[in-house]
Amino acid sequence: MKKIDRREFLKTTGTIATTTALAGCGVNTKDAQQNLDPSGHHTGPVPTGKMTYRTNPKTGEKVSLLGYGWMRLPTKKGLNPDNPNDEVIDQEEVNRLTNAALKYGVNYFDTSPAYMRGRSEESLGIALAQSGRPRSSYYIATKLSNFSPSQWDFESGRQLFENSLKYLQTDYVDYLLLHSVGGGGLDNLRKRYLDNGLLAWLMEQRQAGRIRNLGFSFHGDVAVYDYLLEHHEEYKWDFVQIQLNYLDWHNDDRGRDAEYLFGELQKRGIPVVIMEPLLGGRLSKVPDHVVAHLKQRKPEDSVASWAFRYAGTRPEVLTVLSGMTYMEHLEDNVRTYSPLQSLDEEEMRWLDGETANLIKSYPTIQCNDCKYCMPCPYGLDIPGIFVHYNKCVNQGNLPESQQAENYQRARRAFLVGYDRSVPRLRQANHCIQCRECVPHCPQNIDIPRELARVDRFVEQLKQGTL
Repeated sequence: MKKIDRREFLKTTGTIATTTALAGCGVNTKDAQQNLDPSGHHTGPVPTGKMTYRTNPKTGEKVSLLGYGWMRLPTKKGLNPDNPNDEVIDQEEVNRLTNAALKYGVNYFDTSPAYMRGRSEESLGIALAQSGRPRSSYYIATKLSNFSPSQWDFESGRQLFENSLKYLQTDYVDYLLLHSVGGGGLDNLRKRYLDNGLLAWLMEQRQAGRIRNLGFSFHGDVAVYDYLLEHHEEYKWDFVQIQLNYLDWHNDDRGRDAEYLFGELQKRGIPVVIMEPLLGGRLSKVPDHVVAHLKQRKPEDSVASWAFRYAGTRPEVLTVLSGMTYMEHLEDNVRTYSPLQSLDEEEMRWLDGETANLIKSYPTIQCNDCKYCMPCPYGLDIPGIFVHYNKCVNQGNLPESQQAENYQRARRAFLVGYDRSVPRLRQANHCIQCRECVPHCPQNIDIPRELARVDRFVEQLKQGTL
């Protein structure tokens, strides 16, 4: 049997899923897929000079509606001489992606000291420097990611910002965010940014021009969100970054739905930056029946394009971030926004209503594979476990009982795939319920409870007691 790598496997399974879905809704699969690659992304020429831009009302800058998130970069083994099996950033491929993005009109790049095991900012600095483009032709967004209590004093926070400038090879940041406020509530916010004088200092740096726009990204306790907006006249937020997608628009599981978060910014005229338009890729890897549901409307459009059009249609949105690991991701998203074909009101309601409810009917775990929960002190691969579980849900390899028609095939697919994608010492049965991961999850998942649920399911499959 010919061996294929994981990327090729995903492409192959993507083709099967798309074909099945289209055939199920009576669409001519040959005609519908003639412009799609095996992953469901469009092929053919990528438009240049047609990118949709939004205007920053404070500066007048034209920001590309598609923003490049520097959180999920391509990696490669063999680049670390001290550990050949270590997965490290493939800088050569990153440079290629950066040059392509700039050519297609993308000019907003979002990073953080916390991404890619602390190497994201450095990688972005290298990629932009090698592009040869003038500094004024692109916008850099980074974050003050002082998550650890050891970083909550003023000097540590100041040094984080200075290090960001060094790694990014720049003397100013276009967009600086307080990173992921809301986790830990108001007490955490005060300790990270307020009581130590750090926010006041950042406002001084904005006045001095070292920060062009100051904002925050939000996950967690909505009381923190409300507090920061109630003090907008004092802080004068230039932008705010929120999670918005059609699955979360009416989803109150995280405290307040995206409709509320967006509405509060809209009332104050604060530009919005969108993160997680695809929920870490979940809205591009939906179950086959959802693919069919989307393809009935526009067979020629990729599944992901619906989510990006939904996120970008509202004029208050400054940019929509996407972590584009592969060139096909970048090119597909460029097509969607070059130019944007805005959704009408009926299409918006169809997505955040009927389509969202259809997706929610599947028992997936709301993990975005952001890895904020990592590293686990006991070595579990938490996102790897959840990604495998969700993949099996989407592909119909989650048997409900031994009486199910596909039980044997689905049982084998789940168990074999589990051992292949997650080493046994890192699987769910090793969770001791310490709960250290819970405060770090932006989606408010009760991670130990979900790990226990996956472990029970695995044991039932192994013992034949489902």
